[in-house]
Amino acid sequence: MTLLHFLARHARLCLVLGLLAGLVLPDLAQTLRPWLPELVALLLFLTALRVGPRAALGGLALGRRSLGVVAVLQVALPLIAVAICAGLGVLDTPFALAVVLMLAAPSVTGAPNFAIMAGQDPAPAMRILVLGTLLFPLTVLPLLALLPQLGGAGAALAAVMRLIMVTMLAVAGGFALRAFCLPSPSQDQTRALDGISALALAVIVVGLMSAIGPLARTDPARLSIWLAAVVAVNFGLQLISFALLRRVWGPQGWAVPVSIIAGNRNIALFLVALPVGVTDPLLVFIGCYQIPMYLTPILLRRIYDR
Repeated sequence: MTLLHFLARHARLCLVLGLLAGLVLPDLAQTLRPWLPELVALLLFLTALRVGPRAALGGLALGRRSLGVVAVLQVALPLIAVAICAGLGVLDTPFALAVVLMLAAPSVTGAPNFAIMAGQDPAPAMRILVLGTLLFPLTVLPLLALLPQLGGAGAALAAVMRLIMVTMLAVAGGFALRAFCLPSPSQDQTRALDGISALALAVIVVGLMSAIGPLARTDPARLSIWLAAVVAVNFGLQLISFALLRRVWGPQGWAVPVSIIAGNRNIALFLVALPVGVTDPLLVFIGCYQIPMYLTPILLRRIYDR
């Protein structure tokens, strides 16, 4: 228990160590890569166990707000991005396609944990994560219709549905264990769960960085350009969202979790849902994307604390 409490206190350091391990231990990253779906499901299970069904699902009013947030983030933003990229004539470039797919994806699984590390309530992030993942097969339909280069919509949706099933099973399992074993967890038990989640996040990022290590050795200049662009997109989305939402909801409550999710999406879902020929050019984006994602609780906490 003491070790888990130590990991919870130093959760942000665990994320940094995971990033560094993904860069300097390419063999380990390649070993973990096939296990990413299982690790992501485990993290979602732990998050559901930590938050609990009552806080995660909320009441009817909170459900309407969550649905509105999902509609804006997963439908409106990617369609706006498609229109802008098409108008500029860059929609077929790997970076533009990756940004559009990122915007169409639901919240990254670790968003509630990032909210905790930023000193915020994880419940709103959990609600948006669950609802956004559940509705993902529907919210992604307009994008699949507008982008025929993504491959067959039927095969993609079938793969996405399998992912949704696994995700929902993980959430239901976490809620069930919470109800039967931890209906009222103590502070020590909550901190222990935070420590386990921090460790899981650090392990997951090692596998997600599998495409970055080789590129850093062969073409560091190209990697630097990709990384700078990805950081600008991720942090830019978060900062713009927070500047707008804090005026609507205030700096506490929903503003920070929604801002975190605005910039941090589970684009890795498309690795399973789309053909290899489409996703291979996106691997560098996904690898670079982990860096601003995992640095969010460290670099932006001071801004979110305001």
